[in-house]
Order: sequence, then structure tokens, then C-alpha cells
Amino acid sequence: MASVKIVISEPQTKKTFQKEIDQAVAVGLIGKKIGDEVSGDIFGLAGYSLQITGGSDSDGFPMHPELKGPGRKRLLLGGTPGFHPWAKGMRKRKMVHGNTISDDIAQINSKVTKKGEKPLEELVPMKPKEKPAKEEKKTEVKAEPKKEAPKAEEKPKEAPKAEQKAGGE
Repeated sequence: MASVKIVISEPQTKKTFQKEIDQAVAVGLIGKKIGDEVSGDIFGLAGYSLQITGGSDSDGFPMHPELKGPGRKRLLLGGTPGFHPWAKGMRKRKMVHGNTISDDIAQINSKVTKKGEKPLEELVPMKPKEKPAKEEKKTEVKAEPKKEAPKAEEKPKEAPKAEQKAGGE
């Protein structure tokens, strides 16, 4: 468990914040289950109380509240988390992680249950959204239009030879 991302959801403002925590702090969360409340002081959020709502492990498998323990298992799922059926009554066997936080958890989702004195915007700075770099438009230098050579059919008409003889003698 090198570092863990904590996603903090604030239901009143409907905003989410993401904070990365070190291994030393994450060790205090091992053994906690989905639904447990954790003090926000652990993450540097003084006065806040957070409820664990889910997460995912290092391989991307979601935590499932019905699977007890810290391991992974294939469950027959009929809905979320872990499977989104596209037809009514559809079920599928999918791999999910248990409801207990262990060493291989990479992300923990939580929501605020008790607010502190300072707003979350001050305690967890949001990264500005990076806009994709626009490609610079190459300015094409328009060359002067080329003068087209006259087509074979459109050759300039020469004076008839008879006129040339008459005028030249």
C-alpha cells in the first residue's frame, strides 16, 4: 500500500474532493468496513467525520458491501456495485473485492456525515482542470496562383498564311 486516494463527497454542496494520503496514514484504515465512520482528523480535515461508502482495489475491482472480508471473489450480481445490467432481471458473475479495507485497496470513497469549522474547499485544494492543448494552426502561405498553360485546344489562332504572304510582299 504505497499511497491511497480518498474521494470525499459532500452531499450538501454535491461536490467531491480527492486527496492522496501516505502509507502511514492508510495503515490506520486497515480493517475498517463499508459503512464505518472515520474521523476526518486522520486526513487533515479537522472537525469532519466521514463514512466509508466503498472503494476499489489496485486492480480496479470495486468493493462490495455483501462480500465479507478483505479478499476477492466472483459473485453473481444483479446490480451495482460492480455490474450495471442493461436488461431487466439480468445477472452476471463478476469479480469484486470484499467490504473490508486491506493493503491492496487503492481508492476509498467516503461521504461527509459531520461538517467541521472550515469548508472543504480550503482544506482540500482542488486542482484546476487542465484543458487539452490545442494544436497550433499552421498558417499556410498562399502562393500566387500559377498561370495555367493554354490547353492544346485553346492555342492562339495564327493568321492565315495567305494574309501573311499578301502583307509581306
